Amino acid sequence: MRRYGKNPDEDDIRTRPNPKGNRPRTNIRPKHEDASEGMVLTVDRGRLTCLVEDRVVLAMTARELGRKAAVVGDRVDIVGDLSGKKDTLARIVRIGKRTSVLRRTADDDDPYERVVVANADQLAIVTALADPEPRPRLIDRCLVAAFDAGLEPLLVLTKSDLASADELLETYQDLGIHYVVTRRDELESGFAADRVREYLEGKATAFVGHSGVGKTTLVNALVPEDRHRSTGLVNAVTGRGRHTTTSALALPLAKADGWVIDTPGIRSFGLHHVDPSRVILAFPDLVPGTEGCPRACSHDEPDCALDAWVAEGHASPARLYSLRRLLATRERREGD
Repeated sequence: MRRYGKNPDEDDIRTRPNPKGNRPRTNIRPKHEDASEGMVLTVDRGRLTCLVEDRVVLAMTARELGRKAAVVGDRVDIVGDLSGKKDTLARIVRIGKRTSVLRRTADDDDPYERVVVANADQLAIVTALADPEPRPRLIDRCLVAAFDAGLEPLLVLTKSDLASADELLETYQDLGIHYVVTRRDELESGFAADRVREYLEGKATAFVGHSGVGKTTLVNALVPEDRHRSTGLVNAVTGRGRHTTTSALALPLAKADGWVIDTPGIRSFGLHHVDPSRVILAFPDLVPGTEGCPRACSHDEPDCALDAWVAEGHASPARLYSLRRLLATRERREGD
C-alpha cells in the first residue's frame, strides 16, 4: 500500500476525471441519417427481432428514445450491425408514425394499457362453435377493441362439424362483418387456411383467440415452416417456426402478400382504455345522429339523439342495438 508523507505533491495523488464535469451535457441528438428501415417482428425481454430488407436483425431500443417502446408491427429506423449474424446487436433510434394501435388491459379495472400490435389492418377473431363453447361476450370485447383501433374485424368460426354457425352469425349480421366458417378436417388439411387467406392478402392481420379454438393450427397452415425458414425466422426467432415468448409474432403470409400476426392465447380482453366516441366511428350510418347528443354521451341514455335519428328512418334499429350491445361490454364483465 502506498503511503503519503505530510506534504505529498501532485504526482503522489491519483485522481479520476469527472465525466459530468469534463463533458458538458447537450440536448443535441444524432440524426442517424444512415439508419435503415425495418419492421419489428417480435419482442422478448427487451430484445426486438426486426426484419431489415431480407435479414433478421436483433436490436435494442436506443437510450435516446427514453420510455418510448417499440412493439410488434412498428416500422423503425435501425443503426449498428445489421448483418444479422449471431451475437450482434443493433439499435432502434426512431419509431415511425403508427397507422393503428390495438390495445388491451388486463381487466376492466386496470388502467394500464398494453399495446398488442401496431400498424395492423385487420383483427381476425378465432372462435370455436363447440369444444370449447363460443364466448359471445369475448367476441364482443374483441370487436370493440378492433373498432376502437380502427381495424377491420374478421370472424373465423371453427369446428362447424360439431355445431351450426347460424345462431352466432345471426348475432353479428347487422354489423356487416366478414366471416369464414370452417370444419375440423379443413383445418387439418389446410383447406381452411386457403379460404381465410382470401381475406388476408395485402393486409397485416392480427389473430386472437382463446385456448382450444384452433388458432395455432390455422396460423401454422397460413405460415408453413418452409416460409419461416426462407426468411430466417426459424433460427433467429423461434428455433422451430413457433414463438415461445409472451409477445406477438409477425410472420409473412404464404402464397400471398401480407402479414400474419400471431398473438398469445387470451382469457379476457379488458376495455378500460376504450373511448365510446371512437367505437361509434365503426357505425358511419349512426355517426351523423350524434350531433344532437349531450356532451360525453354514452349513447345509451334518455337524452341520446340516436333514438330520434333511428326513429326518423336514417338508420336501422338493429344497428343501434348492436352499437349499444358492444358499448355495454365496457360496463359488463364477460361472465355477467
